[in-house]
Amino acid sequence: MMYTMSPIMAEEFGSPTPEDLQNKVYFLLEQLQLMALDLPAKYQQRVPCDLLSGLANSLLNDTVFEIVKGLMEIQHVTEKHLYQQRLQLINKQKMELQDLLKQFPDEEIRQRQRVVLQQKHKDEMKATDMKLVLQLDQKVSDQQVVLEKAGVPGFFVTNNPLDVKVQMYLLDFILRLSKMKIPP
Repeated sequence: MMYTMSPIMAEEFGSPTPEDLQNKVYFLLEQLQLMALDLPAKYQQRVPCDLLSGLANSLLNDTVFEIVKGLMEIQHVTEKHLYQQRLQLINKQKMELQDLLKQFPDEEIRQRQRVVLQQKHKDEMKATDMKLVLQLDQKVSDQQVVLEKAGVPGFFVTNNPLDVKVQMYLLDFILRLSKMKIPP
């Protein structure tokens, strides 16, 4: 024999009733629809009601909110680390330039060497920036995999700029909802 709790008992034990869940999903869907209305038209058409409805349902418990907050923290740490790498290169290049200026007393030779070193620095910076962008792209892909595996609608691995922008908007929606007082 299967035993089911009455809505009153479910409330006493802290588990939401079906009515509570329905009210919560309606609230989430309404908020998502309002947010979607603020999107530029070319993105609105990429966020249909069934996507928003699926997203609202996936947000019924706090798991997706926690995943997104965790991914955001990881991204901030990664961005900080990559920024530090870039600053280290800039400082290394400044030191090389200062050393070069001390090394050659003749102004003409110093200028020629400076031009050569500046080109080398420019090439190094370009290569470093490309490497950093690739690392950021990989981080985006990792986030897409996590969210897709968590079953969050709208998330899949892509590098299509339009799809990525839509996913950024969806993440923004989730973060905004995480800061709202959501009915139980």
